[in-house]
Amino acid sequence: MNREALYGLAANPALPAELLDRLIAVADEDLACGIARNAALTAAQAAALVGRQPGSAVDLVCAGRLGAADIDPATRPDVALALLDQGAGPPEWARLFAADPDAEHRERLAACPDLPSDVRAALAADPEARVAAELGWWTTTETATRLAEHPHADVRRAVAANDATPPALLAALLTGNGLPPARRCAVCDREPVPFVHDPHCSRLDCELPAGAACSGAHESTVHEIRRNALGNRATPTEAVAGFVDHPSMLLRAELASRGDLSPEQTARLAEDPIPLVRLALAENPHLDEAACRTFADDGSHDVRRVLAANPGLPLDVLTRVAGTTRLGPTLLPRIATASPREIAVAARSADAALRMLVAARRDLPDTIRDTFAGDPDAKVVASIAPHPGLSETRLRAMLARHGARVAAGVAANPDASSALLEELTRRPAPPRKALRAIARHRNATARALHACLADDRARRLAAGHPALRPATLIALLADEDAQVVRAAAANPMLPVAVMAEEVSRAEGRGWAGGVGGAPEVGDVAR
Repeated sequence: MNREALYGLAANPALPAELLDRLIAVADEDLACGIARNAALTAAQAAALVGRQPGSAVDLVCAGRLGAADIDPATRPDVALALLDQGAGPPEWARLFAADPDAEHRERLAACPDLPSDVRAALAADPEARVAAELGWWTTTETATRLAEHPHADVRRAVAANDATPPALLAALLTGNGLPPARRCAVCDREPVPFVHDPHCSRLDCELPAGAACSGAHESTVHEIRRNALGNRATPTEAVAGFVDHPSMLLRAELASRGDLSPEQTARLAEDPIPLVRLALAENPHLDEAACRTFADDGSHDVRRVLAANPGLPLDVLTRVAGTTRLGPTLLPRIATASPREIAVAARSADAALRMLVAARRDLPDTIRDTFAGDPDAKVVASIAPHPGLSETRLRAMLARHGARVAAGVAANPDASSALLEELTRRPAPPRKALRAIARHRNATARALHACLADDRARRLAAGHPALRPATLIALLADEDAQVVRAAAANPMLPVAVMAEEVSRAEGRGWAGGVGGAPEVGDVAR
């Protein structure tokens, strides 16, 4: 019996109700998770699945198949907490878990949205710092204000990332001024100070992150508090100014991502010797024009590549970057928002790299689209090839002129005919990217899909295509690639008789876990 085929069947929306019932009756824990996500699952089947595998209840909650009326929080706290996390549990449950002796339950509760005020107050005063810390990431302004003075530095770290925290408190967390010093952190909770965590620590039970350090001042956690506060857009502009020359590149990178930098700060950060900082600045959508022009000539290819994706980049700067940076035929934000006039001007550019970027738009006027289709540069043609509205004649002309260099783009065109897709697969050594595009295509025929099976990645896509021949689909159930098997078994066009055969095999073993041989005792118990 093929376990992967059963996983695919569990997700198959065309699996008859009677077969789904039988699959539920033999499901192990892993298979039950897949069945829980089946769109055809009824309320009665969901109840039967929980009866067979209680662990599936959380998956059913996430899929919207179980509600508060179906759950007893006393016997299934994990499911009740999942409902609270979905915002679907009653307030009484929140109060119940706020007093739960299990700290893990209280911590999970603290991450839930829209908690009653009395529950938030109880969690904020929890004796376990990790509970209060979890609350600090998401809680309201009132509770964040209270937690900002928490004696544990890890709680303050969470509060520093919460955009509901008042600006004045964020400034205090960033600078350390105006708040009583923290008395504990995760490092000194575990180790005698002074302590610096060995980056090559070999202890299997060690939970401290790399770089963790404390000499009594909770250095590594304070660093993370500052990093979170710098990344918090509610932190006041005047509070962050002093970090432009901070020795920590991570803090400078967080500063570089802010939208309230002055021209002077931006200019300083643009000259930072660390590429990470310049990358963060180049990605900043509020980057001023002067810095954009500076970065256009940056020595780091990655900085220029990130700059090209900045939505505020002047079009002439993008032209410079496109000429020196390998970008590929991707739709960049600046091109996506360009005005009709800008598009018309860029389409006439002598720079093929810029024309390629413009050709990535899928809403071009017909005249520009057709002009690009006849462009002498193959990369421009490859970029325009997937554009809807191109005639069969133009698509064939592209192939005749540029061959394999544009084949993948032509195969991705939504208007490519079945005949053209078949012809693409018959070309000598069709590009793998073309086969993958064909395997996704709505017009792909059984013959074209059969050719796609030669490529590993295309085979995974083709196995789920409804045009695949039933005989081929059945054969793929024995494929060596688990993803192919799952896709074939989940294909709605799989014959019902084959579905029934797979389910019967599972029933014959009385157990759905494993491939071949008798199940282990431990597996059955689980």
